[in-house]
Amino acid sequence: MSPVKSRREQYSDETRAALLDAATRRFAEHGFAKTSLEDVATDIRATRGAVYHHFPNKTALFEAVFHELESEMIRRVTEVAAGETDPWQAAMSAVRQFLDGSCDPVYGRIVWQEAPIALGWRRWRECEEKYAYGLIEQTIQSLMESGDMPDLPLEPVSHITFHILGAAGMALAEAPPDEKTRVRDEYARAIRHILNGARLPRT
Repeated sequence: MSPVKSRREQYSDETRAALLDAATRRFAEHGFAKTSLEDVATDIRATRGAVYHHFPNKTALFEAVFHELESEMIRRVTEVAAGETDPWQAAMSAVRQFLDGSCDPVYGRIVWQEAPIALGWRRWRECEEKYAYGLIEQTIQSLMESGDMPDLPLEPVSHITFHILGAAGMALAEAPPDEKTRVRDEYARAIRHILNGARLPRT
């Protein structure tokens, strides 16, 4: 049983959550470069000192927002996959959930468009691999163990799949709102075709 938090700790947690919500809206609407810590503080009627109490700089605030969005994406993808009993269907459902989630304008702009700029390419790739790569590798391994995919070297296959999904995510982030459904469906068909090409026939 976790200890009961003091009123000060509860207030601190509430302030941090409010800052993240406000920052998410700001970064999604105005981008990293055009958002200041003062803007975020003003949105929730907090002082600049309250922001610095939780985040030492704008990059740290952005990274916290990024991690929240990616954690939620992984949670949804994992939940959808867990609802399937067949490993292949679990993988297909996970891909579809990822593509659906990447159509969200907030997720798309922050994770795919702003993050490489705000965090730098290397740090962004590290974060993406932290969240997505492990799940992809686990999924590919499951497909190999179930006999759905040939027993190929796990790392290259996982990296190739990682980059294919990354290209889809970027394309959806850049697609105009009225084109996202079409782009999503095209990538869904293409990815399904690629994966089906590697699938072993069931005996």
